[in-house]
Amino acid sequence: MDFALTDEERAVRDTVRSFIRREVMPLEAEVLRRERAHQPGLDHSELRELQLKARTFGFWGLATGEEYGGMNLPAVLQSLIWTELGHTFVPFRFGGEADNILFHATEEQKREFLIPTIEGERRSCFAITEPGAGSDAANIRLSARRDGDDWVLDGEKTFITGGHDADFAIVVAVTDREKGARNGGATAFLVDRAMGWRSEFIQTMGEGGPASLVFDGVRVPHRNILGEIGQGFTLGMEWIGKGRYTIPSHAIGIAERVLQMAIDYANTRETFGAKIGTNQAIQWMIADSETELEAARWLVLRSAWTVDAGLDPRHASSMGKLYGAGMVNRVVDRVLQIHGGMGYTRELPIERWYRQVRLYRIFEGTDEMQRLIISRDLLRGYTKIGGHLA
Repeated sequence: MDFALTDEERAVRDTVRSFIRREVMPLEAEVLRRERAHQPGLDHSELRELQLKARTFGFWGLATGEEYGGMNLPAVLQSLIWTELGHTFVPFRFGGEADNILFHATEEQKREFLIPTIEGERRSCFAITEPGAGSDAANIRLSARRDGDDWVLDGEKTFITGGHDADFAIVVAVTDREKGARNGGATAFLVDRAMGWRSEFIQTMGEGGPASLVFDGVRVPHRNILGEIGQGFTLGMEWIGKGRYTIPSHAIGIAERVLQMAIDYANTRETFGAKIGTNQAIQWMIADSETELEAARWLVLRSAWTVDAGLDPRHASSMGKLYGAGMVNRVVDRVLQIHGGMGYTRELPIERWYRQVRLYRIFEGTDEMQRLIISRDLLRGYTKIGGHLA
């Protein structure tokens, strides 16, 4: 059993690492300054400039098909890249991406929505969560009523990432209440902001924030249905599933960065005439953090490997997300403790990460939902203890 990276994986990872260190990390001090002044860390033009610079290195559309100018990288490589992105808190991501379910679009829809999104000319958001339908996504209530060649949407979505800046939304709405969302009663629509929906920013404990989207008699042409009528819930689960290995991959990068900060601090900070790293309490926090970090790394890489192997990734991905999200919260908490009062200030990014990673245990599947999926798979015999090695 070979746990080593291939030459290609190592080369791609090292190239991304070099780009992040040379082009992105130098912006950290300015990003912190702006955020302390309640300003965005990066504005859209700055993000765009960085993305285009990365494109000259060949990094464009990590998951996007080659026919659209992307790299179409396997999941393991994408996981490694997301880990490198986690090494900085600068809100950077590579360009050339689009929501994975947008590739179900018709040729006309691809020209109007998919390709401009890949090229960075349009911004999208995915809207399934509602005030009464978070973890229970099948309980959505926003309705779509057929009226001639149009559908009329009424209702509200909430906690929508990127919703306040999006040019269009992928909206999952109920089209047949008797069937229910899970059984073919929900449909996905491509809805331009110009069609009349509005967004309301939601302030959170982290930097930036999601939005509520309000639909009041918004008319959407029938041609703007994404996929098929009744396919909305299935598409929604496909969209959410992508985050089950990218989120904890990012968490691994954050944990690596903050743990190194803790090691550096423990080797330089003196109290009572000795480096604090000589204290057993500090040593144990570092040891526990490294052990949990490594455990998370292999759970997450295994979940990405199942995608590349063509296996059903849901069980492995739920374990990776559950453990990875919990791990990074525990590691950041210990690192803040090691830094003491300085870690609690906004002069260092540790408290920022502390606020950021708390979301990882909630969005795109809460801890509780991951536990439900994992236990259900075992109790119903969908998988065996030991997975593919059983």
